[in-house]
Amino acid sequence: MEDVLRVRAVVRGQVQMVGFRAFVLHHANRLSLGGSVRNRSDGSVECVVEGPRGAVSALLEYLRRGPSHARVEAVDVAEEPPAGERPPMQVTA
Repeated sequence: MEDVLRVRAVVRGQVQMVGFRAFVLHHANRLSLGGSVRNRSDGSVECVVEGPRGAVSALLEYLRRGPSHARVEAVDVAEEPPAGERPPMQVTA
């Protein structure tokens, strides 16, 4: 069985008002990941994602690219202890 990984990723750049959260939901749910995604008041998008290490790594690659109208400048990733979150990914406030 693959290791479970949980990360908090903050995506910076032109990432709000470009469909970024929907992009994350699509890919996270396709990869069967749990967690949440939200816009932050500083203009960044924060994703907390949990699941098999390979699937989390794949989602991080999607975050670094973003949807076509986004301009990703940086993705800050911090590993956290797994919390048992299950799919589907959710949008939070």
